[in-house]
Amino acid sequence: MSQIDYLVKSSGQLNGEFRVPGDKSISHRSIMFGAIADGVTRVTGFLQGEDSLNTLRAFRAMGVEIEGPNAKGEVTIHGVGIDGLKQPASDIDLGNSGTSIRLMSGLLSGQTFDVVLSGDRSLSKRPMKRVTDPLALMGARVDTEEGGKPPLRIHGGSDINGIDYELPMASAQVKSCLLLAGMYAQGKTCVTEPAITRDHTERMLNAFGYKVETQGNRMCLEGGGRLTACNIDVPADISSAAFFMVGASIAEKADITLQHVGVNPTRTGIIDILKLMGANIELLNERTVGGEPVADIRVISTQLKGINVPENLVPLAIDEFPVLFVAAACATGKTVITGAEELRVKESDRIQVMADGLLAIGVDCEATPDGMIINGGTIQGGKVHSRDDHRIAMAFTMAALRAESDIIIEDCENVNTSFPDFVGIANRAGIAVSIAK
Repeated sequence: MSQIDYLVKSSGQLNGEFRVPGDKSISHRSIMFGAIADGVTRVTGFLQGEDSLNTLRAFRAMGVEIEGPNAKGEVTIHGVGIDGLKQPASDIDLGNSGTSIRLMSGLLSGQTFDVVLSGDRSLSKRPMKRVTDPLALMGARVDTEEGGKPPLRIHGGSDINGIDYELPMASAQVKSCLLLAGMYAQGKTCVTEPAITRDHTERMLNAFGYKVETQGNRMCLEGGGRLTACNIDVPADISSAAFFMVGASIAEKADITLQHVGVNPTRTGIIDILKLMGANIELLNERTVGGEPVADIRVISTQLKGINVPENLVPLAIDEFPVLFVAAACATGKTVITGAEELRVKESDRIQVMADGLLAIGVDCEATPDGMIINGGTIQGGKVHSRDDHRIAMAFTMAALRAESDIIIEDCENVNTSFPDFVGIANRAGIAVSIAK
């Protein structure tokens, strides 16, 4: 694959009404749960990014008939039941998707067959002991490379037993992995998290008729149940909408409405943090679609102010911090982010990569072990490197809205993993982005 770089003209505009692609977390889960359900599941609004398409291909490889997605994001999944998956003919390549490999490691630990889960260069560096260690406590047998890195070699035929597990770090992926393994376990599996994280797994399992009991930050389910097919309408992804929410907040005379965005309360940390910074954000037409709250989000530009980001909001906005760092760079005063050490083990070390990039375009900032200190001011423009991380690339695209000169962003091919047509939507909204290969 040839390297793709972005050239973003400085001081663009941002206006109009538009819809960003479907929620990645919900798209992943719709395939996984539809595949092991009894009956036919129909999905609309499916995200056709590489990450969620890799999940779809994985379940096809395990014998599930899946039609689509078509141009409208419609997918039809012919479920094979809780025990109906078949051994794939070869290793399953999950590309760049950390969600896929962590959730599937739980789901596949209870199968009768062996399977190998692998990924690209970036995924192969990501830590997996956070899922393989508790899975081992349940009786699963999962081998990793040195240092607990992928590929994961999952041995079938293990006797899985329910456990009561306290997560050492707030992580929706680890929580979901253990709940999915728990469906194949003897007895009850309970997971307690130190802070509330996104709850798409619990909501969707209940929608498929598999009861998950939730009491605050503790989730439990009994093994041995079954899922019943249902229809899933995937809302627009708030993590993708976040780039334009920040963009409209920092641009001059911006006024946008983002349509049909998922506003699950475990995902709205981005809205809460931006409002604390003084952002002008309004939720319109609030409704519930398929068990998930949805709204249109209007954002009008305003001058942001620096804040100390409350640590309780950090897990609710963990994927949005690259662009929140850009918001802080455009705010008056100092912004301090703490409690975000999870950012160091994403697709890149998002704390260090963002700090390097912000410094390169003239922002006064300092990386800390668990966050960043940013003194807002001017953005000069220049060249930054995304380190093959889609959210870094899109964050610096928004930075150009306030830059004194153009910004070149290197290594942007992975944007398609989460946000197909990002460049097209950005240009139509008023940001001048061109691609150089």
